[in-house]
Amino acid sequence: MHSSLTRLPIAGRRRASLQQRAYRRAALLLRYVVTLVAGALMVIPFLWMLSTSLKPPGAALTVPPELIPAQPTFESYRRVMEIVPLGRMFFNSMVVTTASVLGQVITSALAAYAFARMLWRGRDSVFLLYLATLMVPFQVTITPLFILMQRLGWVDTYQGLIAPGIVSAFGTFLLRQAMLSVPREYEEAAFLDGGNHWTVFRHVVLPMIGPALATLFVFAMMGSWNSFLWPLMVTRNERLMTLPVGLSLLHGRFTTDWSLVMAGAVISILPLILAYLSAQRAFVRGIALTGLK
Repeated sequence: MHSSLTRLPIAGRRRASLQQRAYRRAALLLRYVVTLVAGALMVIPFLWMLSTSLKPPGAALTVPPELIPAQPTFESYRRVMEIVPLGRMFFNSMVVTTASVLGQVITSALAAYAFARMLWRGRDSVFLLYLATLMVPFQVTITPLFILMQRLGWVDTYQGLIAPGIVSAFGTFLLRQAMLSVPREYEEAAFLDGGNHWTVFRHVVLPMIGPALATLFVFAMMGSWNSFLWPLMVTRNERLMTLPVGLSLLHGRFTTDWSLVMAGAVISILPLILAYLSAQRAFVRGIALTGLK
């Protein structure tokens, strides 16, 4: 009698444990399904863009639509290179993006160190004021910015394309959050060894925020490479047009030729994909360490 009474709680606990395991497996399976569906929703537009770019002219609007082209061809890519000066526009985008990304990383890192590791009067107030500029849309400042570029004589120049993009309040905030996580003991040890703020910045702080720097690199490259409104306003000469502005001409001249338009879009997005894949691991770590998730 006593043994049968003791077996009941044990059997109940086993049953409850099995139920908990089943719930966990079901929750994990549901999470995987939701992740796969979300991933498919993001990937399908890119696959459709690539598929459309490989279709012959006029085959993009066939019914029913073809995800895999029956007769794939690179004719649209060849026509894009003939219609617009693709090489020159690609070079302009590379120059502007490289200069803007380097400028943002350097200025954001220096400003973030001043806000995170140095003590001075009014630091937090200045940082809040600096951060408040994120709430001002670029469309509000574009007119005075263009007037400034015009008075400096920088319209239709590389300086005019690059200068507004070398400072980033978001980049400063991102790197500041990463620098705040660096233990003070490393900094104090460097000062005891005779180092100064520049030594701490270069040899202590920067090596420890590599993932955050990679995250800023990806964000800055995406923003600069895809920038359309400012290059459209500040450039008049086709010789200085960046890739997004130049490829927009395809839609204006060849509205119904979607294979041509999608071929230009694929060419434009390839450098971004390569940049993300090269910094993917550091990018994910940077998102986790800086709390942006």
